[in-house]
Amino acid sequence: MNEILHKQYTAEELMAMEDRYGAHNYHPLPVVLSRGEGVYVWDVDGKRYYDFLSAYSAVNQGHGHPKIVKALQEQVQRLALTSRAFYNDKLGLYEKYITEYFGYDKVLPMNTGAEGVETAIKLVRKWGYEKRGIPPYEANIIVAEGNFHGRTTTIISFSTDPEAKDGFGPYTPGFTAIPYNDVQALEKALEENPNTVAFLVEPIQGEAGVNVPDDGYLKKAKAICEKYHCLLVADEIQTGIARTGKLLASYYDEVRPDVLILGKALSGGVYPISAVLADDDIMLSIKPGQHGSTFGGNPVAAAVAVAALEVVEEENLARNAMKTGQLFRNELQKQIGAHPLVKQIRGKGLLNAMVINDSPESETAWNICLKLRDNGLLAKPTHGNIIRFAPPLVINEEQILESVSIIANTIKQYAG
Repeated sequence: MNEILHKQYTAEELMAMEDRYGAHNYHPLPVVLSRGEGVYVWDVDGKRYYDFLSAYSAVNQGHGHPKIVKALQEQVQRLALTSRAFYNDKLGLYEKYITEYFGYDKVLPMNTGAEGVETAIKLVRKWGYEKRGIPPYEANIIVAEGNFHGRTTTIISFSTDPEAKDGFGPYTPGFTAIPYNDVQALEKALEENPNTVAFLVEPIQGEAGVNVPDDGYLKKAKAICEKYHCLLVADEIQTGIARTGKLLASYYDEVRPDVLILGKALSGGVYPISAVLADDDIMLSIKPGQHGSTFGGNPVAAAVAVAALEVVEEENLARNAMKTGQLFRNELQKQIGAHPLVKQIRGKGLLNAMVINDSPESETAWNICLKLRDNGLLAKPTHGNIIRFAPPLVINEEQILESVSIIANTIKQYAG
């Protein structure tokens, strides 16, 4: 067994091994990566690529950021895990830091994005029963069509994506789906169900293809929620932590969500960390023994998250995302905006997408991503005909322009 683990394998052998021994719940682009630094990753053969996925925005601070890696190494050697049966000397510091960073009374630390969403669901239901007097087991949560909040059974129960949902029932009740970017539909749903406790929404829908709502959408939604004594829950797992050019995408509409869900870049990509933030009136609805996680709030996560958030502030990553994202869209629009293969270029900050002028059932976007890989840039399609572009936020103007050239030349040269 030791020989198997230390043998040198080709890319083809490694991909075959995953196919043979791993569950087939992903369809990766055929490239085998072995190293990353900053905005680049290298495959097992030493070829370098621009990473334009950033592990779905988990690597906002760049691959292997030295400050974050140092925090991880130092803490894991000292004390890695105690569970929440005891206090540890890192958690309180982290909780103070992150609540002051985002302006909330309390944080509930978890590990993955889906756990963060599940936590928020439990939290707003409990708040509804205790503070609103909702009848037992009748709390309703409004969600948006096209949402992606994770893949647990409860979360896929309110998904409108057949690929994520079909074949996994029976489903969890208590959710109403309305069209995204439609405040009239939100108000109508709240009028129809007085037991609604929350509106759970992504400020920009990432997995759905970087769907950017109208200016003011979130602000109007927040006002409607306040009118009906309903909580606005913002899932900023992908859009938060400077990805869209502001610390939170909610800030574009000057909105402070009642409940904020964070994950992914909260760790800089080196450790699973998520968090739910809310004020005391909401958060203290959950009492000891009613929710938790063995690893949630562990010392390594606490140390890493503080370092990751410090990097965002120290390196002005929100400002850089705003500037380079605008340059990216402008240059891409200038060079291939009128190309027959390109239907639309959209996004905010460094969360962008190119809609390919072909059906979602076609292989065109996938094949373009294969060509991009050949030309030194890694991206991945979503929903069939949409290619998402989300590089680490440490990318500079020179690298953005080189990346635009790769994308533009690939589109121009694509022969189908």
